[in-house]
Amino acid sequence: MADYQEAPLATRPKTLDPNEYFSVSLEQRRSEQSRAALRANLKRQYQMQLNNPLRRELIEDPALTRWVYARTHTYPHFNATSKTSLLGAMFGVAPLFILYYVFKTDRV
Repeated sequence: MADYQEAPLATRPKTLDPNEYFSVSLEQRRSEQSRAALRANLKRQYQMQLNNPLRRELIEDPALTRWVYARTHTYPHFNATSKTSLLGAMFGVAPLFILYYVFKTDRV
């Protein structure tokens, strides 16, 4: 196993975790393979619809629809945490006070 230094705020990738990598049961491998086959089949169907030269209707991608909905309805899905509050104060309020102080002292 290579010497891998973990990042302080990130988890170790599954492929580098020896407990997950070497002790995967046969049932878990089969379930991962079946999920990968299902994803590949869905991807193939979407690509077939997208590249159909005789297509007349709009192709609806459910993942894209969910993403657009989440982008347009951010307020119901936003959770205020200490990190978001700190970032909001740092990038929203602090520059105003800093610029006010710089311009005020420059004039005086």
